[in-house]
Amino acid sequence: MRTPWNLLALPAREPIRRWVLGAFPRGGGGHVDYDQPLGDPGLFGPRSATWRVHADFPGMLAGGLAALMLQTLHPLALAGVWDHSNFREDLVGRLRRTTSFVSGTTYAPLGQAQALIERVRQIHAQVRGTTEDGRPYAADDPHLLTWVHVTEAYSFLQGYRRYSHIALPAGAADRYYDEVRRVAEALGAREVPSSEAQIHAYFRAMRTELAFSGRSRTVLEVLSRVRLPVPAAGLSRDVFLRAGAALLPDWADALLQRSPLQRAQARLAARALWSVAPVFRQALHDGIASRACARVGVDPGTLQHWHVSGARP
Repeated sequence: MRTPWNLLALPAREPIRRWVLGAFPRGGGGHVDYDQPLGDPGLFGPRSATWRVHADFPGMLAGGLAALMLQTLHPLALAGVWDHSNFREDLVGRLRRTTSFVSGTTYAPLGQAQALIERVRQIHAQVRGTTEDGRPYAADDPHLLTWVHVTEAYSFLQGYRRYSHIALPAGAADRYYDEVRRVAEALGAREVPSSEAQIHAYFRAMRTELAFSGRSRTVLEVLSRVRLPVPAAGLSRDVFLRAGAALLPDWADALLQRSPLQRAQARLAARALWSVAPVFRQALHDGIASRACARVGVDPGTLQHWHVSGARP
């Protein structure tokens, strides 16, 4: 497929680097020190599946957008966003905050990762209300925390599979899900799926709670107009959004009432993002993951390879 993305080459690396780091600042906007203390592996460490999956920027951004689409399908989770956020004016800010939290809990030293989790727990404790039909909701509800976690973990892993150019070895998906549930459980989630089979079973069980509502449509419309602060904002928005939609499971495509044209556009965008993904990786060679590797004395290149011995980190 011929697109402007195919023309990206060495001269594009530095502009991409400036755009991405401007949009998603390293250090979570200055709150996290990824360089000290030396030797601190954080929650997961350099041998983990999590460090590898979360090091892939294109897959993580596309996955984050896919997770937002999935989250619009749960009325209680959507009500919290609707009532307690300024998503209409600052959806990019919401993406940035999510990115900072995921980066921090993945790569920060242990004490700082735990502090991030505690801060979010305190925020969640203040988010509560009732849905349009009168049902109560609370952001610290373990059931809703599990839903948000699963949609994100599933989408991040699918983004890695689709766009990283690195084959996922047998058992790596289960390792990833088993690792990242620690963060969800620390936030208060319960009965968190810890394997790929459990993730699929969880989605099957949840479908009776999901619905595509007028609010869902409104959030997706806002998302469709968001100006992602990466190269050629209008084009990038469409490519990343559609590449994110390409990660959705078939049942979600159907529930979101996505048309055959939208699905075809998603497939084309997925090819475009796949083609440019290595340029992003080269442009961000010294990002947060690399700083965390330096902190623990590991070559960042190790994150491009998998430990296949079967031993958990």
